[in-house]
Amino acid sequence: MTTEKECEFDYRKYAKAATSRIVYGFLVLVAIVAFVIFLVCAILHPHKPSFILQDVTIYQFNISQPNLLSSNLQVTLSSRNPNDKIGVFYDRLDIYASYRNQEVTLANLLPETYQGHLEVTVWSPVLIGSAVPVEPYLSPALNEDINAGMVLLNIKIDGCVKWKVGSWVSGCYRLLVNCPAFIPFSGQLVGGGPAIKDQLAQQCAVDV
Repeated sequence: MTTEKECEFDYRKYAKAATSRIVYGFLVLVAIVAFVIFLVCAILHPHKPSFILQDVTIYQFNISQPNLLSSNLQVTLSSRNPNDKIGVFYDRLDIYASYRNQEVTLANLLPETYQGHLEVTVWSPVLIGSAVPVEPYLSPALNEDINAGMVLLNIKIDGCVKWKVGSWVSGCYRLLVNCPAFIPFSGQLVGGGPAIKDQLAQQCAVDV
């Protein structure tokens, strides 16, 4: 005859076994999904997109007060998806200009974009910084660069990229782009004078 204590013991043992099976099944599912993702990446081998800074037009770039830099520029850059079987989603791309490793414009959010196989996308955002506080050493450094006739700006992008294969879309991978732009100056600060436009076609460094 089965006692109440034995029934209770059997129920707990059954519940423990059922829980173990559920956990095991979940782990197997996770392993299968991870293996499929690894297999897709190994077979298709997605390549990171390439970026080219086409040109930079500077309407304003001067220090109006000590340690306050004002700038207004428009850049044209393109990106190309080098993959013939993988699409690319660009998500939350912030673009800004920096001078000597200091951000000198506000970040401009580029529109979310899907890029098909081997496609090229072109953006032409305007970057503005109004009286941006900069480190004290930047003012004399900028004057030296302008007197030398050349200023190095870096156009940078910080955002997210996703891969698309069929209906499957990967998670977000951080995208960092750095485009050096050597801008020729005529020996004076740009303010109320004519705009400076420089055709560059400069290859950018890309990190995913």
